[in-house]
Amino acid sequence: MSEIRAGAGDVVARGEARLAGRISDWCEPRNWMLCATPLLGWHADGPAGCGWGLVAAVFTGVIPPLLITAGERRELWGVRLRRRADRLAAAPWIVASVAVGTALLYLLGAPAPVPAVPAAMLAVLLALAAITTVWKVSAHSAVAAGVSAILMLTYGSWTLPLAAVTTATAWSRIRLGRHTPAQAVVGVTVGAVVGGLVFALLR
Repeated sequence: MSEIRAGAGDVVARGEARLAGRISDWCEPRNWMLCATPLLGWHADGPAGCGWGLVAAVFTGVIPPLLITAGERRELWGVRLRRRADRLAAAPWIVASVAVGTALLYLLGAPAPVPAVPAAMLAVLLALAAITTVWKVSAHSAVAAGVSAILMLTYGSWTLPLAAVTTATAWSRIRLGRHTPAQAVVGVTVGAVVGGLVFALLR
């Protein structure tokens, strides 16, 4: 009987690990930005705003992953930035991409809520980088919480289920052993507070 229970436990554990891996992949920071920026742009100015949102998506959800992959190939940092030192090495490149995109959107006259999104994410990235100098924190959780907060501020209470998606994202990082519960909670807190506040001030 104990062997049957152990076998069932192993099956459940493997199933949880697979689910956590899928959630972690689906809820990568780039996917949040690629989905959210056009939606936020549309809310700001219809089809034209959606176009501006796509520009924001390039600098927040396309270029940063390409830079990370290029750095991995050149062995500037480890695969998937799992170590704190790797994150600190890659951070300036990611920050630079988001900062350039934000500045470009402002200079070209995009509707205020559109550049406010990468500006808010830039603030979150800088906060994460500061924390990462002494402690590893979950970027997945921070971006999920920050984007969710921005969408809630924009679209209202019907987006509240995004809180469950953010929670699932944080759980996945914990379940995969990439972060401790404290690191995930801090990530969620930083993302929601910093991202939400900066967006609210700039939109």
